[in-house]
Parts: sequence; C-alpha cells; structure tokens
Amino acid sequence: MLAYKTEDEVRDEARILLNLTNNEDKTKSGVGQLTSFSSLDNYYFKGISKRPDGWYFPNDIQKTAIILETKASNELLDEKNENQIKEYIKITQRKYKKVVGILYNSNEAIVYKNDVVYSATNQLFDKNYYLKLFNNIQIDIDKIQSCTININEILHHKFVMQNLTQRMIFTACALVADRKGANLENLKNLSFSLLKSQIIEILEKSYSEEMRSNEKLKIIKEQYQKITCDKENDINAIGDFIDNVIQISKYIQSNDWQGEDVMAIFFNEFNRYLPKKPDYGQVFTPDNVVSLMYRLIEANYKDRILDAACGSGAFLVKAMGNMTREVGGITNDKEVKKIQNEKLFGVEISKDLFTLACANMLIHKDGKTNLIQADSRDKEVCDWIKSKNITKVLMNPPYEKKYGVMGIVENVLNNVSEGAMCAFLLPDNKLEISRKTVERWLKKHSLLKIIKLPDNTFTGKASVNVSIFIFKAHEPQKEKEIFACWIKEDGLETVKNKGRQDIKGKWKNELEDYWYNIIYKQSGNETCQWLKPSENLSYKMPETPFEISENDFRKVVLDYMLFERGIDKKEFEKTILEKVLYESDIIVEDKTIKITLKDEEDEK
Repeated sequence: MLAYKTEDEVRDEARILLNLTNNEDKTKSGVGQLTSFSSLDNYYFKGISKRPDGWYFPNDIQKTAIILETKASNELLDEKNENQIKEYIKITQRKYKKVVGILYNSNEAIVYKNDVVYSATNQLFDKNYYLKLFNNIQIDIDKIQSCTININEILHHKFVMQNLTQRMIFTACALVADRKGANLENLKNLSFSLLKSQIIEILEKSYSEEMRSNEKLKIIKEQYQKITCDKENDINAIGDFIDNVIQISKYIQSNDWQGEDVMAIFFNEFNRYLPKKPDYGQVFTPDNVVSLMYRLIEANYKDRILDAACGSGAFLVKAMGNMTREVGGITNDKEVKKIQNEKLFGVEISKDLFTLACANMLIHKDGKTNLIQADSRDKEVCDWIKSKNITKVLMNPPYEKKYGVMGIVENVLNNVSEGAMCAFLLPDNKLEISRKTVERWLKKHSLLKIIKLPDNTFTGKASVNVSIFIFKAHEPQKEKEIFACWIKEDGLETVKNKGRQDIKGKWKNELEDYWYNIIYKQSGNETCQWLKPSENLSYKMPETPFEISENDFRKVVLDYMLFERGIDKKEFEKTILEKVLYESDIIVEDKTIKITLKDEEDEK
C-alpha cells in the first residue's frame, strides 16, 4: 500500500521533480500556497487573487509557461479538480499563448496543452520535457500568404487604405502586438481609430522601459500615427482583419523558423495594387536569392553581419534564422540573445522602411538592437560601421542614381574589417557603367565573383536583370581574374497573386546546393568563365555566331532590287497580297498549295 502524502508533501515532491526553482534569469518559477496570480504579474493578472500551487513564467511571453495544481495522494483527479486547472490555464493565457497545465496527486499526472488534455501518466518529469511540447509547430508559408491576401483585400477595399507602406506598418504593428500578448479578439468591435490607438498602447506597454530611451521605438510610433484610412467604421472588416492577423501569428510561432520573412510576403501581396513602376530604393529581395548569398559568403553565427541598406530587413531576418539554427535553435537562450544583440547590424535611410525593419525583427524573435535610421553615405555612419568590426556583408542597395548606390558600396568596403566578405545584389551592368569608380575600388579591394541571376529574378513592376557581386575588403585586386557564371534557371514558377514561388521545391531541394558547389569550386558548368577586370566587370554573355540563311539572302537581294527601281516595298507587298487573295486560283494537293495568278486577258 502506498504511503499517504499530504497536499503540502505532494507540492514539495512536484517542485523537486519539475525543478521549479527561482534561479533563472528573469523567469518566475516556484511553488507555494500564498502566491497569487496578481502578485506574479500585476499587469496581465491584475486583481486575480487565486493561488496556483506552482508556476513557471518566463520573461519572454512567446515561450511556454507551466501552471501546476496539486492534490493530496488520496484525492481523485475528478472533474472538479480538472475544472480548477483549466481555470488556471485560462488565466495564464492572458499573458502566454503556450501554456502547459499539470494536475498532480503523486500517483497520477494529467497534462494539458492549453485547454486540451495531452497525456495522463503516473509520473512527473523535469520541466524541460513539458517546455518542449509546443516545439512541433511547423511554419506554414502558404497559409501566411492566404491570410496576407485577405488582409490586403480588407485594408485596400474595406478600409480604403491607399498607402502601401502604411498598410504594411499597420499590419506589422498589429502582428507585433499579438506576439506581445495583446488579446486582439477583444478589439473586434472597435472602430479603426480606436483599434489603431489600442495597438500602439499595447506596444508602448510591452516596451515601456525601452520606449523612453529607444529611438527605434519612437520612430515606429511616429510613423504608425501617420496611418489613415477613408472608411473607419466597418466592424465586420475590423473583425476579419484581426482574425487573419491572429492566424499569421499562430503560423509563425514555430521553433522550425529558419529565417522565412513575413514582411517580404506582405510586400509581394500589397505591391499588387501599386499603379506604377516601383521606386528601386524599395525592392524586396527574393528569399531564394537571400539564402544563396548567405551561403556564398560562408556566413555563420560567429560573424558580425551588416546590411547598410537594409530596407525591411530581409537579409538580417534570414541571417538571424540561420545563425539561430546553427547554435541549436531558440532554446539556446544565451547564444540566441548574443546573436540578436551583438551580431546583426542594419542601416536604412527611409523612416518608413526603417519602421518596417524594426517591426520585422520584432515579429521574428527580435534583433532590432543594432538597427539605425541614417544615410550610409554619411561620415558618421562610416565611423559607426568601422566601430562594429563587421566580418560579412549582405546587401541589395537601391539602384537609382539618386540614392548614391556606388557611394554606399564604397563606404561599406572601406569601413568593414580586413578580409570581410561582401555580397552585393546589383544590376548586371552597374559596375561597367561606373568603371572608373570601380577601378579605384580595386586598388584597395578585390572583386572575386560575379553570379548572374535568371533574367526573371525580378518580374513585373520590379523587372531588372541582376547579378551577385562578391568582394573581399582590404585586399587589392592586382592581377587576379574574376570568376563568373550564369544561373539561367532557378526552378521558381509564377503563381497568381503570390509572385515567383519554389512550388516544386526545385531550388530548395536541388538547385541551390548545385549552384553553391559550382560557385565554391569555380567550375563544373558550361557558363563558368574567368574575366580580366580591365576588360569585363559583368558576366560576359556568349557571342552568337553570325549565320545567314538562303531565305535571308533572297530577302536582302529582293529588297535591294526594289530600292534600285524606286518601288515602294509596302505598296508592292500590298499589291502582291491582294492579287494572291483575290485574283488567283488556289489549289491544295496533298501538302502542296498551288497558286496561279490570273491576268486581264484570262478574265475576258
């Protein structure tokens, strides 16, 4: 017969088995009889006097929380007790989206994932076992895209929000608010103005300590408050918008996240309503290109990575995802925080795009610490770059001359660390056009590789042919030749309303590795070539041999004869066509068509 244990004894037993000690950084963890919810967090649990038997409340609300209710060993875990732990789970969900509830009496443990029973066992495990229960969520890009389409339709047609950037900022801030614990469900009956004010209030509370001293958050607020729309009181539209934001938030709460950029999905969808060709200071880099560039410069979690024209932050988001995976995932808190705070650096001149970049980093686990809103051509920014000891660069700088693309690239090369590998995405002929400038660069730095990308990399409104140019900083070119190749096809297909997508997985599962190996080995494909920098600063397209057919020859001769006789070619062609159509006998025999022209004598 098992020895009887009081509830106090069971609680102490659970504390040891779960390892609920309050010695972790900024994590509230422990057991007791006197601690109320409100004393654990007076903001989310204000006024709640109920007392759980145990708790594990991390500082990051995106992480998993544990709530414990214990009973004496002779007490059955019946419906009454189950309702009690469900009530505690519901209270905990005011702050955390992922809650493990445990009901325990020393003989049996009933475990809940949120309000659904996960398991019933006769033993209790260390808390780390339960903290991993939510790790199997897979990120779903297709569903994110579907929700984004819905959001764009709502904002554009129901709210009549015309400004592309404002639609993105509004959506991103709502998503960040949800990720920070906002109960958006309760805001469905508000007008647009009230919803807008509630979202910014939630953000201010979430970042209350930072907001007072952080210029980034001040800029987010400043740009957010400029948002306007023509229709404010469509309650159904408000509800639909919130539902889709909540769905996106659920889809991206994944430990499987590998740098997929939600903001890029937003842009590709919202961009459909732009009436004109975009400003090339605001073009979003395709994810497959971002992924390849990260690999080509052999970046890893030890590097300090810069994007000095970061736009919405696509390169930094991808780098953060890759580097996080390299240190074992988001569970490695210490290394992940080091990556977020010490390894990623971004500069963006546009306040709108800077706002999107900050929001983007907040959406994707954070990492906004070293983003600055500034002009990368300024001396102050050069000094800032130099002070950061940058080892790798990933950039898609603005192409238009007014943005000073060549000045930005030169400043970056001159101020990163010696030997830093720098990958720039530029129009194919950009360096050729600015040859004198580039020749000056090559006295200090090396252009190692040129990778011409498929002609349809940027399509539609953003159509432009581009190449990846890889430099090594502070190592003169001298006589070194440049390796070049041409990725003619990337396997992506155009999907209606979604842009070019890797729907068959050709790039991810085959072509990326293939081309990475070609470029790494600098051989193995018929497009590979070596260029002398004095002759070529772009991929040299193969020359097509000159050929002339017999028909071409006849055409040239006939054109010359008509010219010599002063006969108008167009009138002659018109006369011949009319005679063939209206003044001839046409006989079809097998595969032969016989045309006989009539003359006036025959007709008489």
